Amino acid sequence: MTKRGTPEPVDPTEPDRISNSTTASPSIRCLLALALLYTIYFAKSLLIPIVVAVLFALLLGPLVKLLKRFYVPRAISAVLILCVIGGPLVLLATQLAEPAQRWGKAIPELTEQFSQRVDTLTDSLTAKPKPKAPEPRGFTFFGLFGDNSPEESGTGADRAEEPDAKDENRVSEKLKQSGLELILAMLGGAPLIIAQLLTTIILILFLLVFGPGLFISFVNIFPRIQDKRRSIVLMKTIEVELSRYILTVSAINTCLGLATAAAFWLLGVQDALLWGVLVGMLNFAPYVGPLLGVIVLLLAGVVQYGAVAAAALPALVYFGINLVEANFITPLIVGRNMRLNPLVVIVWLVVWGWLWGAMGVLLAMPLLVCLKLAIGQSKFLDHWVKFIESREFV
Repeated sequence: MTKRGTPEPVDPTEPDRISNSTTASPSIRCLLALALLYTIYFAKSLLIPIVVAVLFALLLGPLVKLLKRFYVPRAISAVLILCVIGGPLVLLATQLAEPAQRWGKAIPELTEQFSQRVDTLTDSLTAKPKPKAPEPRGFTFFGLFGDNSPEESGTGADRAEEPDAKDENRVSEKLKQSGLELILAMLGGAPLIIAQLLTTIILILFLLVFGPGLFISFVNIFPRIQDKRRSIVLMKTIEVELSRYILTVSAINTCLGLATAAAFWLLGVQDALLWGVLVGMLNFAPYVGPLLGVIVLLLAGVVQYGAVAAAALPALVYFGINLVEANFITPLIVGRNMRLNPLVVIVWLVVWGWLWGAMGVLLAMPLLVCLKLAIGQSKFLDHWVKFIESREFV
C-alpha cells in the first residue's frame, strides 16, 4: 500500500503488454476480415435471398408508406405492389422462355461444330507424311524368320498411331460434352433457384409489413444505440436515397434494353427482345456487364450470319447505344450517386463476383451505393467516402 501523494510503482512489464496488445490488434482484424469473407462465401445460398429481399424492401418501402397515407394497410399494399411488379415480369418470362430454350438446345450443336473445326485444325497440324512403299527385295535366308512383310509393317504403324489419335480426340470429346453438362447443371440447380426465389418473395413481403416496426423497436430497446432519433432518421434517409437510385438506374437500363431490342428488330436480328432483356440486366454491372454483352452479341451474330463482317453488326449497334447511355444519359440523370472511382468499382465487382458469382456481380453496385449512403449520412468515416468518389488523375 502506498502513501497518499507518492506515485504508484510502475510495472516494468506494462509497456510490453501494451505494445503486444497494439501489435495484436491488426492481426485480429485480419482474422475477422477473413472469417467474414469465409462466412459470406460459404453461406451464399442463405445470404443471397436475404440481401435481395432487404434491397427490394428498401426499394419498395416508400411506396408502401405512400399507400399508407391513403389508409391502405401495409399487408394489402405490400401484396398489391408485389403483384403489380411480378405480373409483367412473369409475362416477360413466358415470352422469353421459348427463345431461351432454343438457345439452350443450340449450345451442344454449336460446341459440336466448334469441336469439328478443332479436329480439322488438329489433323492439319499433326498430319504425317505417308510412308513410302517398300522396295522389292531378293531372297535372304534371314528373311524367312523376319517380320518384314508390308502388311504387318503397315499394321505396326497403325498401332503406333493409335495412342496419338486417342489423345487428339480427347479435346473434341470434352467439347461435345460441355454443352450437355451445362444444360444438366442448369437443370440440377433449378430446385435451388426456385427455393431461393420463393424465400426471397416471402422475405420481401414480411419485411415490407413488419420491417419498419421491428427496426424502430430495435433502436428503442437496445441501450448501446445512444442517438436513437438520429438512427431512425438515418435509416429513412438511406431508404429514400437508395430507392431513388435503384428506380433511376432500373429505368435507365430498361430504356437501354428497349432501345437495343428495337434496333435489333429493325436490323432483323433473331430474338431481339431476348437480347434487349439480357443487355438491360447486364448493365447493372458497370464496365463488366457491357463487355459481356458485346461478347454475347458477337457470338449471336456469328451464329445468325456466319463468320462474315455482318456478324459484328449487333455488337457494334449495342456498343454505340451503350456508349451514349454511359457517357451522357446516366451521369446527367443519376448525378452524384454515380461519382465512384472506376478502379474501386472494378475491384468491388471482382470481389463480389468471386464470392457470389453472377448474382454477386448484379448485387455489387446496389450494395456499394448503400454502403456509401450509410457512411455519408452518418458522417462517420468521411475519408472513405472521399476515397470512393476520388477521380484524380496523375
